[in-house]
Amino acid sequence: MATLLISDLHLGARWGTDLLRRPELREPLFAALDGIDRVVLLGDAIELRQGPLRDALAAARPFFEALGAALGDGGEVVIVPGNHDHQLVEPWLERRRRDERPPPLELEQRATWAPGDVAATVAEWLAPARLSLAYPGLWLRDDVYATHGHYLDRHTTVPTFERLSAGVMGRIVGRPAAHGATPDDYETALAPIYAWSYALAQQADGDSPAARGTQGVSVRVWRTLAGDGHRPLRRRALAALFPLGIAAVNRAGLGPVRADVSGPALGIAGARAMAAATTALAVPARHVVFGHTHRAGPRPGDDREVWTAPGGVQLHNSGTWVFERHFLSRTPNESPYWPGGAVLVGEDGPPRLLGLLADRSWDELAG
Repeated sequence: MATLLISDLHLGARWGTDLLRRPELREPLFAALDGIDRVVLLGDAIELRQGPLRDALAAARPFFEALGAALGDGGEVVIVPGNHDHQLVEPWLERRRRDERPPPLELEQRATWAPGDVAATVAEWLAPARLSLAYPGLWLRDDVYATHGHYLDRHTTVPTFERLSAGVMGRIVGRPAAHGATPDDYETALAPIYAWSYALAQQADGDSPAARGTQGVSVRVWRTLAGDGHRPLRRRALAALFPLGIAAVNRAGLGPVRADVSGPALGIAGARAMAAATTALAVPARHVVFGHTHRAGPRPGDDREVWTAPGGVQLHNSGTWVFERHFLSRTPNESPYWPGGAVLVGEDGPPRLLGLLADRSWDELAG
């Protein structure tokens, strides 16, 4: 079975940076479906943390209907929820613990949905293709495991909103074990953060602070530190104070995190954190495919040691379908954050990274 994985679509992103809402940019993806039996949406398919659910679903519906039509009868879409669309699986998680203490979450659980669940709505849109829901990951082959990668937020050294929030929760529920951790160990700390972020988004109205989304905090800090020619005094002031703030965070026991938030540092930190999560969970795979960081890899020239977890597990990141101009140069596909990434997994051989928008220009993507 040939499987195509794409991640971090963020359909319904409030500023319209979700490229698959645009029909002309869906064409390269649908062209790549020839000979594909299964499409895996590897987390953050729908942006449920920047505004009300109704707005996100309205923006996402055309894509899901077009994807279902492109796959046709017999096609399968598997959604593996991430942190921004955790609400897709949350009703199932709630039902399984409602009446009695549930068995521990395994590396792959097939979730179900009930009428009224967001997943039920998406399933209707995808028809005639069928929808499956897997969480927290999915076995593609005996040697290939795929997950969104949000568990890495408990290990990363990048001071994102979720990393710091996970640090606070870790003070309450404890840190995951370096070896022998379970998905429940991660859910206990992270799921409350996702629930709060989702609830905040439901109160978003126009340009209110809630409408910016919780992940916007990290992006705004990054933009200011990186500098864009505007507010140079503010940038210099923040650059001077930022390391002091990071030191305070580490002293408070919420880290360890680092003050280096450069593009290369973000990519390395993400891969190393995923390696730590893979090791902690003892994932018995030769290859692990993830998303979450928006940084596709490994790409030619990347340090393969960074993309290798202990025990020789090879890591692969499918990238994003969001146009994040603050991470990009104007040269197509020069940046590892260039959108349009996908990972192809065949019946044998290693997963293969594809750049489905690699030939599109900055101006085309910027719209």
